[in-house]
Amino acid sequence: MNILTLFSLCLTVAVYIAARKFAEKFPSPFTIPLVTASAFIIIFFLLFDISYEEYGTTKSIITYMLGPATVALAVPMYMHREIIKEKFWNVLCGILIGTCTTIFAAVSLSKVLHLSETIQTASAVKAITTPVAIDTVKILNGDPTLAATFVVASGITGAITGSAILNFFRIHDPLARGLGMGTVSHGIGTSQALNEGSLHGAAASVAMSVAAIMTSILLPLVYRLFV
Repeated sequence: MNILTLFSLCLTVAVYIAARKFAEKFPSPFTIPLVTASAFIIIFFLLFDISYEEYGTTKSIITYMLGPATVALAVPMYMHREIIKEKFWNVLCGILIGTCTTIFAAVSLSKVLHLSETIQTASAVKAITTPVAIDTVKILNGDPTLAATFVVASGITGAITGSAILNFFRIHDPLARGLGMGTVSHGIGTSQALNEGSLHGAAASVAMSVAAIMTSILLPLVYRLFV
């Protein structure tokens, strides 16, 4: 690990911790740590002329750690396991419908706009967590970097607008709100759901995990039917 990689890694961690503190002091969908931390890092690198390629090793390390971080979301799931078990079939059907709808909407919109197959492939995995999206898009011969970009954009959009949309449609049940956020906005939406409550976060964790499994299995089988 060279000095630049070590510096970039320490900077990223420090900035993210600061962003979390900022979000706690000024809670808002627009102060989501990922948004503010990413904006700061981008501006910092532009000012000091550090290229994305030079940041590549740090990115790989952080991406690798996404796996263990995702597993940690099992804690709220375990805490509310009885409620989730009681409504198992409702939960499963909701996630399945949400997953299929997300895939269909993403690919259909890409086709209507006459976007390239590369963009269609990347957009199809936008609703699942980054580690799974990267591996799934490779099966479809897609671009992992573009897929990761869509995943982050989808997560940020869902985290910012998700609560407002659910409120607009008068969806106030914690389980339903969590399932919606987790299905379409994966880890970023799940972190936002956790801010609403423990059950919200548990439901979002379940949705994120199950949606990732469903997408990784279904998408390679049915994707060619869309294109």
